[in-house]
Amino acid sequence: MTPIVVDTPDGAMNLFVARPTGTPRGAVVVVQEAFGVTTHIQHVCEVIAAQGWLTVAPALFHRAQVQTFAYDDLASVMPVMQSLTMTGIDTDLDATVAHLAGAGFTPDHIGIVGFCMGGSVALYAAATRPFGAAVTFYGGGIAQGRFGFPPGLELGARLQVPWLGLYGDLDQGIPFADVEQLRDIASNAAVPTEVVRYAEGLHGFHCDDRPAVYHAEIAADARARMLAWFDQYLGDR
Repeated sequence: MTPIVVDTPDGAMNLFVARPTGTPRGAVVVVQEAFGVTTHIQHVCEVIAAQGWLTVAPALFHRAQVQTFAYDDLASVMPVMQSLTMTGIDTDLDATVAHLAGAGFTPDHIGIVGFCMGGSVALYAAATRPFGAAVTFYGGGIAQGRFGFPPGLELGARLQVPWLGLYGDLDQGIPFADVEQLRDIASNAAVPTEVVRYAEGLHGFHCDDRPAVYHAEIAADARARMLAWFDQYLGDR
């Protein structure tokens, strides 16, 4: 994948783009994990693009000097991740959607999926923007918001986009009791919602670049559910 550069009020931002063969059915925004737009996130973009969607991944760390990190370098990751704000994320989402709009995609034909911290962003986006469909992979901040977002439980009550949440019961940062609360709240939203819990899933279970947490069977099931969700609710242009 080769990034293009889009302008934001906070400076230039790389937007990694994976293009499908032929005319795109629609577009999907992939929101990075805490370690940046890693090779794993780029691979996710390619997988989604192979199903016919123009897929883009904004580099939310573009304000920092270093934008991607090794998975064992939490000491470097945390200050950069903690520097993110709701205002900055709004700015980056707006710039990404504006780029897609310029390419002819209306909001109902744009989906969003996020991993780890990006999963929190996807839930927030599903409660605040008219995307066509949204998917969260193990996004935290359910009981207590992060980046200035409201708590996920509050966002779940405000969902305006069909939303799918995928969580692991062994995730030490996301108690399954919180996930169940989110399921209950989201079930009363005015849009279709679904929450899937994996009994053997650790945080990051989808990331095949992290052997200590990756679970091939769970990852395959979650990936299939994501793609089916976009097929069902995003729809073709």
